Amino acid sequence: MSTLELYDLPGCPFCAKVKTKLDELGLEYETHEVPRSHGQRTEVKAVSGQTGVPVLVDPDNGVEGMPESDDIVAYLETHYA
Repeated sequence: MSTLELYDLPGCPFCAKVKTKLDELGLEYETHEVPRSHGQRTEVKAVSGQTGVPVLVDPDNGVEGMPESDDIVAYLETHYA
């Protein structure tokens, strides 16, 4: 079972980009849906230090809270492709 976690907001195009890459690579992951209001995103802020999404957590590789969809996609391609 995978330990990948993705902090996500439905309808977010940046989150969709990361989910598409995860699916393309056949990776299993757990999704944490964040509230629409940035002020209520305490869980993702605790993980990454910011309230934007997407945020990837990959504890098996020491990734505690990677933001930015382009960085996440590049990371997934490097480590899982």
